[in-house]
Amino acid sequence: MTINQQPRAASDQAMWEAVLGLHTFVERQLAHTLQRRYGVGLSEYRALEVLIQADKGECRMQELADRIGLGQSSVTRLVGRLDSAGYAYKDSCADDKRGVFAVITEEGRKRYQEARAAYADVLSSALNTASADDQLSRAVQALRSAA
Repeated sequence: MTINQQPRAASDQAMWEAVLGLHTFVERQLAHTLQRRYGVGLSEYRALEVLIQADKGECRMQELADRIGLGQSSVTRLVGRLDSAGYAYKDSCADDKRGVFAVITEEGRKRYQEARAAYADVLSSALNTASADDQLSRAVQALRSAA
């Protein structure tokens, strides 16, 4: 590493730590609100969001895992919880019997719609709160200006 790269690496590390701190702060606020008000975890909410946006309200389990950043076994358990709640179920792929889809139910659509406004409000509120914090404000400003 050259001398010129060292300040950049330190700056990158500080920026990354700010992003991670902001992520942790915002995720905690979102998870708390979704669980308390709607009885769904943050991963369940995000899975419902992916399914709502998917063609026919269904998505291959592996694609769902990739889209929400979970492993295959974690998404299997997550869809199991959604199934128990009546929000989604597993279905076999008609073209490929090895393929398994997660499919959103009408109750899942309803729960997502109920929680969506609160998610947006809490996200904005958490970002506004973080923007007042010296360690997080630059990350919030950078993200908002990039959007």
